[in-house]
Amino acid sequence: MDAYDEGSKARHMPDGPDGSLPEGPASAGSTPDSTPCADQESTDQESVGQESTDQESTDQESTDQESVPQHHDSQAPTVQAPGPQVSGPQAPTADPPVPVPTPTGIASLPLRSQIVAALALAVVAVVACVHLGMVFLHVAPSNTVTKQHGRAIDDWIYPEFEQNWKLFAPNPLQQNIDVQVRAQVRGADGGITETGWYDLSALDGAAIDGNLLPSHTQQNELRRAWDFYIGTHDNDNHPVGLRGDLSQRYLRRIVVLRLDREGAGGKGAVVESVQVRSRTTNVPPPKWSEEQVSDTPVLRELPWWTVPEEDVTDARTEASAG
Repeated sequence: MDAYDEGSKARHMPDGPDGSLPEGPASAGSTPDSTPCADQESTDQESVGQESTDQESTDQESTDQESVPQHHDSQAPTVQAPGPQVSGPQAPTADPPVPVPTPTGIASLPLRSQIVAALALAVVAVVACVHLGMVFLHVAPSNTVTKQHGRAIDDWIYPEFEQNWKLFAPNPLQQNIDVQVRAQVRGADGGITETGWYDLSALDGAAIDGNLLPSHTQQNELRRAWDFYIGTHDNDNHPVGLRGDLSQRYLRRIVVLRLDREGAGGKGAVVESVQVRSRTTNVPPPKWSEEQVSDTPVLRELPWWTVPEEDVTDARTEASAG
């Protein structure tokens, strides 16, 4: 046993420079085959003991480390993260419903109403385009279209849509023109009487005063008819050009219609002939102006015109329809 222990100690404390056993004769009482085996068994036992000791030390350190955090956690203050604290399960929040836009305009109408409205808009658009085209051809210089369709263009324009540029002339119109008419009527007894002068312009002015929406005929029909006649006749009342006769018939029909409205000659009287005149008065200049104008009215009388039967019939038809 002593030889075994000494061999074991010699094994753990080598003398050689590289940690190996020194070379030399074997120790007394030992055999070459038995010594290494004994040394190996002793080394294995010591290694097992050392590993057992290390494992126990490791377990002890682990136990100490686990006990220390528990001791400090019990005394450390509790810190909560900032933000709202939510307790309990939360239901998922649903998105708000998207509002459906309400249709407006024509789209809000029923299908039949939409069709009617669309057709009405189409008709208005076509009429507007035709009117703009007619006015353009009327004011445009003479061209192939106006030469071939001049009569149709004039029928569309006159008298309601006639274009008058006097307002933009270097010397705008500065006169008041009153159109007056008198007539010879045949009464119910067959006698012929002459009426007084009817101031048709004054009657139109009285109808316009205080009227927020005066009619186009009250404002422009008589005035345009007189301008049309003056533009197609000379100072001796002779027609100039092909439109002279048309302007005379147009003016005559208007005054016959007005006389019938006013009941000229009494009930049942028939207009046989008419005479038209104009009474022109200069507009006085403002007080700060040095311009001097005459304030004496200027009269222009037209000859007597015989009224045909169709004019009287048309006048009565229009008066009854109005």
